[in-house]
Amino acid sequence: MSFDPAQATAAYIDSLGPEALAKAAAYTSGGHWLLLWGLLVSAVTTWLLIRSGLLERLAARLNRHRKRPNLTAFLVSAATFLLLALLALPWTLYESYFREKGYGRTSQPLADFLGQSATSLAISAVVSGLLFVGVYALIRRAGKSWWIWSGGLVAAGLTAVMLLGPIFIEPIFNDYKPVPAGEVRDALVVQAAAAGVPADRIFVFDGSRQSNNFTANVSGLFGSARIAISDIAFKGASLDEVKAVTGHEIGHYVSGHIWRMVGVVALLAMLFFWLADRLYPRFARLFGSRASLADPVGLPVLLFIAGLFGLLATPLMNAISRIDEKEADDYSLKTVNLPDALSTALVKTAEYRYPRPTDLQEMLFYSHPSVEKRVRSAMEWKAAHPANAKVPETPSGG
Repeated sequence: MSFDPAQATAAYIDSLGPEALAKAAAYTSGGHWLLLWGLLVSAVTTWLLIRSGLLERLAARLNRHRKRPNLTAFLVSAATFLLLALLALPWTLYESYFREKGYGRTSQPLADFLGQSATSLAISAVVSGLLFVGVYALIRRAGKSWWIWSGGLVAAGLTAVMLLGPIFIEPIFNDYKPVPAGEVRDALVVQAAAAGVPADRIFVFDGSRQSNNFTANVSGLFGSARIAISDIAFKGASLDEVKAVTGHEIGHYVSGHIWRMVGVVALLAMLFFWLADRLYPRFARLFGSRASLADPVGLPVLLFIAGLFGLLATPLMNAISRIDEKEADDYSLKTVNLPDALSTALVKTAEYRYPRPTDLQEMLFYSHPSVEKRVRSAMEWKAAHPANAKVPETPSGG
């Protein structure tokens, strides 16, 4: 009997069972609606902050004796991020904690969630404050062409964050350790060497602290670049699944997808700032702000425009991300050649990413190709390379 990729794909997806599929569908579609509700929450918090007058009073106090534009831009920008986050805290708790808890996607204690969120907010406020010091300096000094330079500023800032993130930021939230000695490490060292990835750049981290999701990622640049596998995936996967997932992440690494993302974000930043230059006065009047675009006090309005633009740009960003994910899957299939192991690993992600969306849902909301399409690609690879297909190995216990 000939191998049927469609039938094999259906068997993999159906192995989740109707209850798990229904739960994944509800979780995923609910997450799509959260994007729209989040924009409404952003509008409300923006209006409340502007109406409070807190930023105007802070700026006036800073400039009471003499103008200090860079200090004012930094402190007002940082305060904007902190105050907006505090105003949105009830929404954040529902969206990022209680909903995740309700769907079994996290086991993190509330106190730890709040502590990590506060730390993350403090870091974001400082980093964003520094970025907007540059933005407002461009507005003051570059005249009408300020938005042209904004792409380079965002690219430089993003590059710096990605370069330093694995060294200084990520260890604040998780414990990263080299993959322990054993058959898993031996196999991954071989994979890494074949791709030119240093053996000491593959880590396992305690992702279970925040999430029960089966995940892995590639982060960093140059000497800080690394591949990290969550302990959820490391402990709950077979040796072959770890190989297949690591092959996928190495695919991101060797394909330079991080640099593609930097370039796309820089171009989108230029487009956003160009639009903001023209649309800001209308949105400022809508929210009742009298601040000009060059005044940091108007940052809440600028951030709302950014959120709206980001939502509208989501399908484009997702389309590029899906290309990257497909290329990484293909790399894993070509180099590791474990289509069944890749498929079983992908099915585990279907618990929080519904595997059978409509084409429209996938186009608008999915940053990865649907699990069904990804498994189908793996099964088609298996059908096209029967002589090279490998029998999945039994679980190793991590």
